[in-house]
Amino acid sequence: MDTNDKTARVFFALWPDRTERGGLSGWQPPLLACCGGRVMRTDTLHATLVFLGEVEAVQLEALKLAAAEVSVARFELCFDEAHYWGHNHIVYAAPRTLPPQLIELVRELEQNLLRHRFAFERREYKPHITLLRNAHWTDKPLPGMSQVCWHVREFVLLESAASSYRILARFCLM
Repeated sequence: MDTNDKTARVFFALWPDRTERGGLSGWQPPLLACCGGRVMRTDTLHATLVFLGEVEAVQLEALKLAAAEVSVARFELCFDEAHYWGHNHIVYAAPRTLPPQLIELVRELEQNLLRHRFAFERREYKPHITLLRNAHWTDKPLPGMSQVCWHVREFVLLESAASSYRILARFCLM
């Protein structure tokens, strides 16, 4: 973040490594062939945990402290289904099964943020990785995809600027 900026657009996310991103980007060509749209850049693929939006720069250290208080075990996360959200024309990867540690991670992170008086977008958590934007599909199931799994060892605080993301901090899981 530019030190002259007064706010940053931030969120917490799971940030897959190059191998997992490669597996997920392999889903994009067949999905693009059936749904059209715009492919998300491989280097930006992530699963949002909690979206905060604009946060004052002076609050970023407190935000990092709140996240550092999370105490959740590492876990494996597998994305094995592609779905379409018609209301925003997005095709995304989703896990068929939610590891309990993922739900616990989001819950603890939200509780810590509330305790530290941070405002954030509150909605039912549905883990996903956006693969295509501006897509068009029906309610029919999308083609099957090869499972992409990774061992989640950390989560990150990301700043969103234009069409890229910058990691502001990393937080290790137990």
